[in-house]
Amino acid sequence: MSQEPSNTEHEKAEHADDDIASAFVRETEVVEEAVEDGRKVRRRGIYLLPNLFTTSALFSGFFAVVAGINGDFTAAAVAIFIAMILDGLDGRVARLTNTQSAFGAEYDSLSDMLSFGVAPGLVAFTWILQDIGKTGWVVAFLYVACAALRLARFNVQLGSVDKKWFIGLPSPSAAALVAASVWTFHSFDAEAFGFKLLMLLLVATAGVLMVSNIRYYSFKDIDLKGPVPFVVLLAIVLGFVVISVEPSAMLLLLFGAYVASGPIMAMMRKMKRPPASE
Repeated sequence: MSQEPSNTEHEKAEHADDDIASAFVRETEVVEEAVEDGRKVRRRGIYLLPNLFTTSALFSGFFAVVAGINGDFTAAAVAIFIAMILDGLDGRVARLTNTQSAFGAEYDSLSDMLSFGVAPGLVAFTWILQDIGKTGWVVAFLYVACAALRLARFNVQLGSVDKKWFIGLPSPSAAALVAASVWTFHSFDAEAFGFKLLMLLLVATAGVLMVSNIRYYSFKDIDLKGPVPFVVLLAIVLGFVVISVEPSAMLLLLFGAYVASGPIMAMMRKMKRPPASE
């Protein structure tokens, strides 16, 4: 007789736990409006696969921050490049699997802010910019603020600009320039005052270019599904071989060339433009 009330109380406790869990899931569920087949629908939940890549990129960015604070600048730079690769994959995975969502876009933007805004600025500051005093942290903050402005502008301009071009330097490329510079110069123990000024200039320039109106080629019009000449694949293989010889220096040259391509092409277009008739 004494066991029946005990079982009943146990069942009530389980039902109470189920109610609490169900209420938690219901109240924390993501609900967003989406357009499907030309009509608006309310969609509950999030897509797991693309957000896993975004979470991995977010983790890499946070790891870069921690590694920079601990003085492991090589690991910090590598983590930023890993975040860059993962950031490129999450969008492609979402498009390939038709799992794009407003939640995923916002989550990706916040992940980018940490990985390509806060992490590069903090890593550069903890390595060498802090030796310059107030100017160092002001320039580091300038970079972080410009990254935030760049991402905000990109989000509101999405779909209203030519996909062939980025307006302003993309934040992953700016982060790659800063990370490759830290990785290269730190590997060579380059801590002279001249290198401090060079890093100051690089970080400030990367920040300003992000919020500029200079156009950068996006590579989005390249058809990856179509056939290409054999020499293209050979060139890609040779590129990997060259980068593997001295990854930090080769990546610095590669992204340095991309960063410089925007201003150079802008100057060339301005020189070709016919003078205004008086």
